[in-house]
Amino acid sequence: VQLQASGGGLVQAGDSLRLSCAASGRTFSSYAMGWFRQAPGKEREFVAAIRRSGGNTYYADSVKGRFTISRDNAKNMVYLQMDSLKPEDTAVYYCAAVGGGVLPTRPQDMDYWGKGTLVTVSS
Repeated sequence: VQLQASGGGLVQAGDSLRLSCAASGRTFSSYAMGWFRQAPGKEREFVAAIRRSGGNTYYADSVKGRFTISRDNAKNMVYLQMDSLKPEDTAVYYCAAVGGGVLPTRPQDMDYWGKGTLVTVSS
């Protein structure tokens, strides 16, 4: 599956932003999806994940209550709604997919990656 993230940009602290990830292929619904981010000089880290059906979601503690992951299997899309953004949320955000029932919370477990989209939050 091929993935393409979009929706990044420059915003101020407290603003909202919605990232989108478009997936190609007919088997999108067979993949759990995750959002990860990588800030300059730091390792890639887990942000949010959603199961294949969309029934279960998981979040990093740092974004819990502010970010919401969702998916539309009919449109082959996954989204990340980011509210109350903070300067420490500044990073390149990546969407990724994993099959086989794996919970997509670790970068090393993911099967496919999209190119990232840059989110910059100014104070």
